[in-house]
Amino acid sequence: MEPSQKYCRSLHAHISLGTTSDDRFMPEGYVQSFAAKPALVLTEKLDGQNNCFSAKGLFARSHAAPTQHPWDKPLLERWQLIKNDLGYLELFGENLYGIHSIAYSRLESYSYLFAVREHDRWLSWDEVKFYADLFDFPTVPEITIQHPLADFCAKHADENKALDQWLSANLGMSWQESVETAGLLGGFDPQTQAPCSEGFVIRNRDGFYTNNGDLPVQPNEFDNLFKLVRAKHVKTDVHWTKTWQSAVLTDYERYGWQSWQFRTT
Repeated sequence: MEPSQKYCRSLHAHISLGTTSDDRFMPEGYVQSFAAKPALVLTEKLDGQNNCFSAKGLFARSHAAPTQHPWDKPLLERWQLIKNDLGYLELFGENLYGIHSIAYSRLESYSYLFAVREHDRWLSWDEVKFYADLFDFPTVPEITIQHPLADFCAKHADENKALDQWLSANLGMSWQESVETAGLLGGFDPQTQAPCSEGFVIRNRDGFYTNNGDLPVQPNEFDNLFKLVRAKHVKTDVHWTKTWQSAVLTDYERYGWQSWQFRTT
């Protein structure tokens, strides 16, 4: 059996504000490339840990060995229930059991799926939703796209201006203002209690390979997906794993987490 491969690298939009020195940006022409696709998906980026459910184990960011972190325990229990049904499917989701820089007041699950890989292919968004429902997970919150990106590329020669205006039209406010709201899951800063959300992910609604050949990116980088992150997203000097606390769900039964309602470790 081949070793499990970790989630590939997602690049930032040029207008993304929450970048660090080792982050990479999408190449020039990326907005036009996405505008030419038949359909896009706009989702809220959640502040958690990337976990992968596969027949080979439950993995965190590194796929060198299955994870054994204490904040992965609820997901490890879920993996035991579904591991024999996964086959070649790999389910990637945001693990929100351990609170990071953002806490959420409207969580219904400890894991929100955002991608499914089968062999080397990333499945379409509709297939992601199908398998999320099949394995009893929600997907990350989707924001309805009412205005096509191509319309804004036709109006603005500057592709980053086009992207910025497209986001404003679909969010009802600028994306910078939007990340200062609670988003769709009631996000807030656990230190100040101020509402906030991390950012957004834009992907091709159809299925694709990591490097689909649409843009000049590295073999391990997505060219059919990119992200925007709020400014100064991680503002603490102490890593969240040093002082982590478990999240609380609004409904422990909806997605099968009832055994964790009165457990904290």
